[in-house]
Amino acid sequence: MNSPVPEDPNDSNDPARHAQAERVDEIVRRGPRGAITVAGIATAIVIALWYAFYFLVFLPRGVIQ
Repeated sequence: MNSPVPEDPNDSNDPARHAQAERVDEIVRRGPRGAITVAGIATAIVIALWYAFYFLVFLPRGVIQ
């Protein structure tokens, strides 16, 4: 998974290739913040819907006898 970018012997001094590898490394170092944010928002929506059903549907029906 974390294997280095294979070096081509013909362009070992290519600065664009090294710059791209450094950008990719920086992005990976920052981590999956966007995915965690989306998962957190989805979880909050599910919890809010559960509470809405609980207070608006289950509680008004009263105690089960």
